[in-house]
Amino acid sequence: MKKTILFAVLAVSLGPFTAFAQDSKPNIVLVFLDNFGWGEPGFNGGGIIRGTATPRLDQLAAEGLRLTNFNVEVQCTPSRSAIMTGRYAIRSGNGVAPLGEGVYGLVQWEVTMAEMLSDAGYSTGMFGKWHLGRTEGRFPTDQGFDEWYGIPNSTDESAYTSLEGFAESGVEETFVMEGRKGEKPKKLQPYRLDYRPLIDGDLTEKAIDFMKRQSALDKPFFLYLPYTATHYPTRPHPDFVGKTGNGNWADLLLQIDTYTGRLLDAIDELGIRDETIFIFTADNGPEAPPHGNVTLTVETGSSGSAGPWRGTLFTGFEGALRVPFAIRWPGRIPAGTASDEIVHEMDLFPTFARIVGGQVPEDRVIDGIDMSDFFFGKQDKSGREGFIVYMGNDVFGVKWRNWKVNFKELDSVLSDTVEYGMPRVYNLLSDPQERENVLFPHTWVPKAALVQLEEHVASLKANPPIQPGTEDPYEPPE
Repeated sequence: MKKTILFAVLAVSLGPFTAFAQDSKPNIVLVFLDNFGWGEPGFNGGGIIRGTATPRLDQLAAEGLRLTNFNVEVQCTPSRSAIMTGRYAIRSGNGVAPLGEGVYGLVQWEVTMAEMLSDAGYSTGMFGKWHLGRTEGRFPTDQGFDEWYGIPNSTDESAYTSLEGFAESGVEETFVMEGRKGEKPKKLQPYRLDYRPLIDGDLTEKAIDFMKRQSALDKPFFLYLPYTATHYPTRPHPDFVGKTGNGNWADLLLQIDTYTGRLLDAIDELGIRDETIFIFTADNGPEAPPHGNVTLTVETGSSGSAGPWRGTLFTGFEGALRVPFAIRWPGRIPAGTASDEIVHEMDLFPTFARIVGGQVPEDRVIDGIDMSDFFFGKQDKSGREGFIVYMGNDVFGVKWRNWKVNFKELDSVLSDTVEYGMPRVYNLLSDPQERENVLFPHTWVPKAALVQLEEHVASLKANPPIQPGTEDPYEPPE
């Protein structure tokens, strides 16, 4: 059976899945930045110290809930898999960002957030980077989205045609694509460096147009906006070049803030502010330089900011895991609130399902936890005490409360992995840089933290992961 969706009581505790308002389903706008560090926006202490104020992002955070401990997977593809399915990416066979030209991404059996919301009566639109499949049957419009404009893979491919040797390689260049549900997506134009600075502006305009069209139909909508900023090569739109006087990175941050403001203004102009959940977040921590050909980078050595946290993308450190997060729903989510409670991107799937009266699969493990009561201020605790830290398909550690237990460490994507005979234990409150190993005297921490790893490993044995490269049709083993 292609998609089995049942009203669920799951293996993990999600609470009763009853809609909060059966007669009124909020619109959902999910802005998802690419390689955008925790320390970039002003609401996390960035902004002006990064070269420009971010008034619209700061306003968004002030009007809703800001999470300082919102966590994701540490690579692009795993993070997108997790947020779409509510499951660890290893379960879906998407633990690593793909190399090579083979089949990858989500099998048709997986149920995405877009499919769940579509089944609940939503119009669904995606504008931006997918990175969960580039072959027939694996595009966004095969996975619950009514329409899509963007790129199937990653933005580094925009530089291919400018690199020596590519023309003779036989590798096909990537294209900007457009598609609608039930139709084969079309290739619109090559994705090259000339269009690299322009694409996010176009994504913004198309997103606003989508909201206008759906509002006119008086139908709830889900808008997924995975921008290409700030993935390498990071180049601001010409309208923003030189605007801050503090270099291209600051110009790009101004662009991000401005585009977010345009989305918020459009929501106000459409008169749907009180009926719209708006989320701003990112897929993983900042870039890790250098990238070899520095002529393609914005600034030599510029890697974004993870704030006080150690690490970049492709590491298991907090700088890879924690990303900015602000959520606004006027009248439902208390304004001006902040929390350091642990929340994971996987939690958004069951949370949205609870809010809209959607259904989640019961024929598979869902790792996300319903956060609706926490978001609405009905409880102080998120209900999540930790999660498993993956780097690719390897378990690098476990996060538990304010502690971290690391088995392996990787300083950057360009360095070698170090594996420890004894785990390293860090107190994240006193040591956000994860430098001081306090296993002794805190040998009690692994005893408490590793219970969730034992449960996770048992779950993987009972429910074997989908193997990378699996083609459709896929059916789980009996």
